[in-house]
Amino acid sequence: MPAKQEPAADNDPPSHRVSRVDRIWAGLRERVRHGLRARAWRLRLFGLLAVQAGVAASLAWYVGYQFLDNPAPVLAPTTAVGIVAASMGSRLRRTIELLVGVVLGLALGDALMPLFGIGAWQTGVVVVLAIIVAVLLKGGGSLLTQAGGTAVLIATLEPPVRDLSVPRFVDAAVGGLVGLAVGLLLVPIHPQRTVKRLAEPVLDPAITTLHELAAALRLRDLDGAQRSLNALRRLASRLTRLDEGLDAAQEVVRLAPLRWRERPSLAYYTDAVRHMERSLYSCRGLTRRLTKALRDGEPMPEEFPAAIDLLADGVQTLRCAIRAQAEPLEARQQILAAVELVGKAQGDAAPDPSRPHTHRLGYSGMIAAGDFRTSAHDLLMASGLNADESAALLRRVADRDEWD
Repeated sequence: MPAKQEPAADNDPPSHRVSRVDRIWAGLRERVRHGLRARAWRLRLFGLLAVQAGVAASLAWYVGYQFLDNPAPVLAPTTAVGIVAASMGSRLRRTIELLVGVVLGLALGDALMPLFGIGAWQTGVVVVLAIIVAVLLKGGGSLLTQAGGTAVLIATLEPPVRDLSVPRFVDAAVGGLVGLAVGLLLVPIHPQRTVKRLAEPVLDPAITTLHELAAALRLRDLDGAQRSLNALRRLASRLTRLDEGLDAAQEVVRLAPLRWRERPSLAYYTDAVRHMERSLYSCRGLTRRLTKALRDGEPMPEEFPAAIDLLADGVQTLRCAIRAQAEPLEARQQILAAVELVGKAQGDAAPDPSRPHTHRLGYSGMIAAGDFRTSAHDLLMASGLNADESAALLRRVADRDEWD
């Protein structure tokens, strides 16, 4: 018997090695798929930028060569491409500040370098003067940065060309205006599609994180709740990009004639996304409080995790309804049912108003219940209801819980 068992023992390690290789290979494939999806998302989001930049560069070069008598119009297409790239997801004011900063740096560099010459202290003087002028113009950080940076380039890389019929800062200004015209008039971004693609990296992980939080609460898994909190905090930079994208999309439909017809649909979608965004901030506060409740050993009724799961389902349903521009009745029902579950988790109030209320939740849990209702209120507003209608629905649910 022992002799017959040796080959079986020898076969165990190879089996273990194969399973380990399989796990490594599966993880590698998942990372590759994730990387491809991320790059495909970036291509869908910024693909139009390549077209805008190419059109802007061609037009700027043509205008500089034909109308400005510049045999080598380098600055015009360069500035046009820079303005197109900067305008992607930025407010028009910031883009204009960039253009003014480039033109200001060029103008001061070309005006002062023939007087001072090229050198270390001359470069410093030109940069100081460029930034002082930008400050006097009450420019923001973009104008100050571009004015100083362009002055450095002009002062150190290339001396002014005296034989040009048009100064170089005029060449750059024309290129920047061409870039603005291409972005607003000829090839404007699709505002609603851009906002959707900026919202996807926010809503998808947020919904997943809420489900993970609910699972952690059921198991009283403090580490899992902390991971959920960290995941929601990591969405802060994406929320900032989403805010900037919403502002830029609104400017496009206001200024670009080709996108004027999209104003009503974008207004509806933008309003919904902003309310969903505010709801996520409340969810982050909710998660922080529930994590503290677990850390302090507070009770966690089973209705609270169920409510979080239902709220996450409501966000997903609402998202699909908004995308289809349909009436989100099912999403509202899920959100209100989730609020009702939180009311049950909170417990009944004492019938005598002079006595303290008795609750099934602890201190942090009670604050989390308030954050939950705030999040639900924002989601109801995202579904198309106004503030009074949303508050009335929540009060109706609270009254029903009290009578039950």
